[in-house]
Amino acid sequence: MTEQQTWSQRFESALHPAIARFNASINFDIELIEYDLTGSQAHAKMLAHTGIISQAEGEQLVAGLEQIRQEYRQGKFHPGIEAEDVHFAVERRLVEIVGDLGKKLHTARSRNDQVGTDTRLYLRDQIQQIRNQLREFQQVLLDIAENHVETLIPGYTHLQRAQPLSLAHHLLAYFHMAQRDWERLADVSRRVNISPLGCGALAGTTFPIDRHYTAQLLDFEGVYANSLDGVSDRDFAIEFLCASSLIMVHLSRLSEEVILWASEEFRFVTLNDSCATGSSIMPQKKNPDVPELVRGKTGRVFGHLQAMLVIMKGLPLAYNKDLQEDKEGLFDSVNTVKACLQAMTILLQEGLEFRQERLAQAVTEDFSNATDVADYLAARGVPFREAYNLVGKVVKTSIAAGKLLKDLSLEEWKQLHPAFAADIYEAISPRQVVAARNSYGGTGFAQVRQALLAARAQITAE
Repeated sequence: MTEQQTWSQRFESALHPAIARFNASINFDIELIEYDLTGSQAHAKMLAHTGIISQAEGEQLVAGLEQIRQEYRQGKFHPGIEAEDVHFAVERRLVEIVGDLGKKLHTARSRNDQVGTDTRLYLRDQIQQIRNQLREFQQVLLDIAENHVETLIPGYTHLQRAQPLSLAHHLLAYFHMAQRDWERLADVSRRVNISPLGCGALAGTTFPIDRHYTAQLLDFEGVYANSLDGVSDRDFAIEFLCASSLIMVHLSRLSEEVILWASEEFRFVTLNDSCATGSSIMPQKKNPDVPELVRGKTGRVFGHLQAMLVIMKGLPLAYNKDLQEDKEGLFDSVNTVKACLQAMTILLQEGLEFRQERLAQAVTEDFSNATDVADYLAARGVPFREAYNLVGKVVKTSIAAGKLLKDLSLEEWKQLHPAFAADIYEAISPRQVVAARNSYGGTGFAQVRQALLAARAQITAE
């Protein structure tokens, strides 16, 4: 192999410089270098283990690859565009270190199964890091929720006031979304953790390799049973992007709520200076940049999922150069999800404070206790639909009179229906409205305390 021409004698001239740049992936797949070195060390050990090369040769190759790892970590190894990709870059440097022996490393291996192995090793590692971040995010949600079991917040449907909630109950909804994300990534990881190494270009190899040996060395749970599938499968990457998209959906929904809560119209939270910015022209502004950026970055991850689906939808078996396009979107999605999880965790932990006085006021200024009036009558034998219609009428007349339900006199209640008594006022007080919803999974304080205990036990046990 010369610096200008890395292919076989089948080719008479080197690539056009512009095509060489267009074809190269070294500027982004250098991200895989440590995984490429790890996979190559396992391959060298397998070649020696099966007698394809000698034990001494295998040890030399492993040592040479480890030297490249140290050079890279120390900033001494930075291949350029002439290397085309990380695999050729490593192989060429290995030849410089150990001589012609380095040319034996690629025996019984193709770049097709090599890059598939590297990508899986990379993604397996990143998935574990993201799962750890999800646990930190959940921990912060629980810490806040435990301090706000009896803090009330308006609950909404259709972004209209619906029923008051325990703030802890509201935050626990995001805890459970993150739990599904955590579990979903574990499921994806099982399919990531299958080795394609040894599948060759598409048909396997004539050499007596031991694919299970390399899989064991690399901590893969198994090997692909079909060589064509092994080199062309990107289902695992698509699944990861699906799981990442759902993580971003959940972060974006929380971001949207924080943005609303921080507005003058809601005033449910105060943004701390450490997680907010100002305006270049309006000195009074404090902007929720963190949740806005998370909301905006969500589209990037969605886009990478769509791009991967489009790449794969028309590819015949087996490997096609199109698959080089799988990496930039995958890398960017990993980095985006990790950055957004970190930012939202910091925002929750130290970037905002709930305004408890404002929240207490907010749950008293609407008709979100109307259902409880209907429930009050239903508990006293009035058919619920009849009670529902009756309360609808009283809400209508109260709005016309500029009153809330708490403002009606007992005489007005009794005129509405003789079943009403003095205890109606307690029944429709916001705190009782929340406390009374004590069905399993509900917002009642007793239920929320149990839910917090269960959530804490869940993340401690797993």
